[in-house]
Amino acid sequence: MARQPAKTLWYDRPRYVYLEFCVEDSTDVKVLIEDHRLEFSCKNADGVEFYNEINLYARVNSKDSREKRSDRSITCFMRKWKEKVAWPRITKENIKPAWLSVDFDNWRDWEGDEEVERAMMFVSHPDAGEGDRKRPPSSHG
Repeated sequence: MARQPAKTLWYDRPRYVYLEFCVEDSTDVKVLIEDHRLEFSCKNADGVEFYNEINLYARVNSKDSREKRSDRSITCFMRKWKEKVAWPRITKENIKPAWLSVDFDNWRDWEGDEEVERAMMFVSHPDAGEGDRKRPPSSHG
């Protein structure tokens, strides 16, 4: 059976670029993040093989990038080499593959959005630890 590309969503943040590969109940997940390229493959519950390769718009720090698998998708967090520089697209080539879409639920103008990003990373980042919390929860009373 031929491999097919996974439906993929992406969005841009001041320090990271996010890619979400929408494959439910994935197995054999392989993610290779290089400085200018990402390669993704997996199988779904029906044994269908997915494969995506993206030449990235700009350089990322592959050593500070990682992925997180859930039952619904695999999300890649890629640390930008140049922080606070907006990416107009995820691909190096100015061509949008049919399987790639902007994640409008997470896309927004991020002027001064670093606090929001840090909060998001705390919630969803696989390596976020208890020591990352800056403020104690506020108590009402």
